[in-house]
Amino acid sequence: MHEGIWTTVLGLFGLMTIAVLMLPLAKRIRFPYTVLLAAVGIGLGLISELTHAMHLGVVSDLFHSFESLEITSEIIIFIFLPALVFESSLAIDVRKLLADIRPIMFLAVVGLLISAFMVGGAVWAVSGMSFLVCLLLGAILSATDPVAVVAIFKDLGAPKRLAVLVEGESLFNDATAIVLFNILAAMIIGNVEADLIGGGLGFLKVFLGGIIVGFVMARAFVWLIGRMGGVALVEVTLTVSLAYLSFLVAEHYLHVSGVMAVVTAALVMGSLGRTGMSANGWHLLQETWENLGFWANSLIFVLVGLAVPSILSVFNGGMWLTLAVLLASAFIARGLLTHGLLPILSSVGMAANVSLGFRTVMWWGGLRGAVSLALALAIWENDAIPQDIREFVVALVCAFVLFTLFINATTVGAVMKAFGLDKLSPTDVTIRNRAIATALDSIQHRIGQVADNQKIPDTVAEEVSALYAKRVADARADTANEGALGPDDWMKVALMATLGQERRGFLRHYAQGYLSSAIARSLLSMNDEMLDATKHNGLEGYARACDKVLGFNRSFLLALRLQRRFGFAEPLARRFADRMERLRTMRAVLAEVRDGGIEDIEALVGPEVSARLCEMLDARLEKTMAALTAVRLQYPDYAQQLQRRYLERVALRQERQDYDRLHEEAVIGAEIHASLQGDLEERYAMLGKRPPLDLGLDPAELVASVPLFEGLSKERIHTITALLKPQLVLPGEAIVRKGDAGSAMFFVSSGAIRVDIAPQPVILGSGQFFGELALLKDAPRNADVFAEGFCDLLVLERAAFQKLLSENPDLKATIEKVAAERTAT
Repeated sequence: MHEGIWTTVLGLFGLMTIAVLMLPLAKRIRFPYTVLLAAVGIGLGLISELTHAMHLGVVSDLFHSFESLEITSEIIIFIFLPALVFESSLAIDVRKLLADIRPIMFLAVVGLLISAFMVGGAVWAVSGMSFLVCLLLGAILSATDPVAVVAIFKDLGAPKRLAVLVEGESLFNDATAIVLFNILAAMIIGNVEADLIGGGLGFLKVFLGGIIVGFVMARAFVWLIGRMGGVALVEVTLTVSLAYLSFLVAEHYLHVSGVMAVVTAALVMGSLGRTGMSANGWHLLQETWENLGFWANSLIFVLVGLAVPSILSVFNGGMWLTLAVLLASAFIARGLLTHGLLPILSSVGMAANVSLGFRTVMWWGGLRGAVSLALALAIWENDAIPQDIREFVVALVCAFVLFTLFINATTVGAVMKAFGLDKLSPTDVTIRNRAIATALDSIQHRIGQVADNQKIPDTVAEEVSALYAKRVADARADTANEGALGPDDWMKVALMATLGQERRGFLRHYAQGYLSSAIARSLLSMNDEMLDATKHNGLEGYARACDKVLGFNRSFLLALRLQRRFGFAEPLARRFADRMERLRTMRAVLAEVRDGGIEDIEALVGPEVSARLCEMLDARLEKTMAALTAVRLQYPDYAQQLQRRYLERVALRQERQDYDRLHEEAVIGAEIHASLQGDLEERYAMLGKRPPLDLGLDPAELVASVPLFEGLSKERIHTITALLKPQLVLPGEAIVRKGDAGSAMFFVSSGAIRVDIAPQPVILGSGQFFGELALLKDAPRNADVFAEGFCDLLVLERAAFQKLLSENPDLKATIEKVAAERTAT
C-alpha cells in the first residue's frame, strides 16, 4: 500500500476522532469548543515534534501522520471555507439580516477599510516595514472571522439580534478583506501600481459580482431542486454542490468574490429552500449541513493549532513591540467603529439603534481565526514576496489570532453577562413563568393517571405529585408578582402565538402536497409581514396587516394594468388562480388555529385575552371567507375545478398514510407496499399542474351578454365588438370620479356597480350601462361610481361612442332615452 495514502487517512480520521471527543469535554468544563480544539492542536503539534525520532508503534504512526496534514491557504480557502460559510449563512434569518443590513454593511465595508488604515498606520510607525506591507497586515486582521465568531456565539447562546449583527458582519467583511488583500498583495509583488480609483472600482466589481453570481446560481439550483420529484438525497446533495460550485465559479472563473457568492447562495437557499424542496429534503438538509459544519469546524481548528508551533518559530524578540502596537491599534480602531461611528449612524437614522451592551460585545467578540491565517499563509507560500515580509506577516497574524482565541473568546461570555445579555428580558421572564406554571399544573394532574395505568402505588405517585405541586406553587407565586405586561401586551403575545401557528399550518399544507412552492412562499411572506407589524405596532399593526394580506398585492395590480393596457390576460389569470388558492389555504389554516390552537394560548394569556383573540380570529375568518366567496362567485366553474383537485390530493394523501400504516403493522409486505406506492405516484402525476383560468374577457362573449345588443345581426355585433374594450374591475375600485372629464361610457357585462348620487346610491347590474351623460352633454362626471364586487365591463371610448351612435340609430335612441330619464330623475 502506498505510504502517503494510508498515512493521510490515519492522520485525518485520527484527528477527527480526537477533535469530536473534545466536544463533551468542552461542555462539561464549560469552555469554548473551538478554543479547546486550537489548544489541543497546538499540544498535538508540540508532541509530534517531540516524538518525531521515537518509535512507539501505532502511537508514533499516528503522530507522524499528523505531519502529512499540512495546512495551506488553498486547503482553508477552497475546502473548508465554502462549507463553513454556507453552513453559517444558511442558518441566518434573512429578514433579521435585512433589518440590520446598514450597520452590518457599514462595519463590513467602510469599517474594515477604516480599521485597516488605522492598524496599518500604527504598525508602520514602529515596525520599519513599508506602508503597503503594514496596510496588508491591517486588512488581514481587520476582518472578523465567521468560522470562529459563529462557533463561539452558538456556544454562548447569544441573543438573536446580537448573533445576526456579529455573524452577518463576519460573513460580509471576509469578502471585503479578501478583495483588499488581493489588491495590496499584487501591489507588493509589483504586478499593479497603486491606484485609489481603480482599486475602488475593482473592489465594487469583485464584491457585487460575487453577490450576482451567488444569487443567479442559487436561483438556478432552487429551480433544479424543485424538479427532483422530492428525492431528499438528491436535493441535499445539490446544495453541497451549490456551496462549492458557486465559490469556484466566482473565485476561479469570473474573478469575483467567492465568499460573497457562497453567502448569497446560502441566504437564497435558506429563504427559498423551505418551500423549494420536499419537507423530508429540508429536514435532511438541516441535519446534513449541521454535520458538515461540525466536521469542518472541528478539523480546521485542530489543523490550525497543529500549524502554530512551526509558524511561531519565525517570531522573534523584535516583534513584541510591533505585536503590542498591533493589538492596541486593532482594538482601538474597532472600538471607534462600534462605540463612535455606529451610534452616530443610529442617531441620524441611517441604522437601527444598537445598545451599549451589544456594541461592547461586538467590539470584544470580533474574533480572528482560520480566514486570517489562510490569508497570512498565502503570503507565506508566495516566493515572489521577500522572506522578511513573509515572516513578518505570518508571525504577527498567528500571534494576533491566538490572542483573540485564548483571551477574547474565553471572556466574551463574561462581557455578555456583565451587560445582562445572558438573561431573558422582563417580558420574556413573565411569559416563561406563566408557561412553567401552566405546564407543571398539567403534568401534576397527569401523574396520578400514569400511576394508575402502570399500577404504581399511590404513595409513590403522591410523593412525585407533591414535588410538582410545590413547583406549581412557586411558579404561581412568581406570576402573581408580575407587572411587566398589561392586557394589550398579553394580547400581542397571543397574536404572535397564533401567527406562529399559522406559519406551521402553511408549512404543513405544503409538506402534505396541497400547495405549490410559489403559493407557500407568498403565504409565508405574508405571515412574516404580519409578524413584523404585530411585533412593532401591536394590535393596530396586526389589524392593518390583516387588511393588507386580503388586498391585492403589487404583482396582481401590475398584471391588471398589463391586461387593461395591452390586453395580456394570462398574467392576470395566474394571479387570480393564485389568489383563490391562497385565500382557501388562509381560511383553512385560520379555522384550524381557531378550533384547535386556542386552548394552550388561553392557558398562557388568560380567559379574557383569549376571548378577545377569538373575536379577532372570527373577524379575520369572516373577511377571508368574504374575499374567497367573491372570487369564487366571479369564476364558479374554475373554483369547483380547484376544489375537486384539492379533495383528490387530500384523498391520495390519506390513501398513502393508510398504506404506510398497514406496512408498518406488517399487514402487507414490502413488495405490495411498493406496488401501491407506485400506483399512487402515477395518480399524483395524473393530477398534473393547476388548470388554467379563463378570465371570460372575450369581447364577443361579453357583448353577447349585454341585453342592449340582443337581436343585432352578426355583422353589427362584430362591428360593435371591435369598438369595445373589455375591462375587469376589482371590488371597491373607483371606476369614475365625480368632476372628472368624461372620456368613455361603460356597459356592465357581469357584476354590480354602485353610483353614489343623492338622495341614495343606485345599484346597476349586468346588462346596464353608465357614463353616457358625460359624453352626450360633454360635461364632467356627475357621480362617483364604484364596483360592488368583481365586475366585467365593456369600455366605449369617446371616439368609438360617436361612431357607434352614428352607425346604430336604434342604439342611439335607447341610450339617449335612458340618459334623459336619468337626467329627469
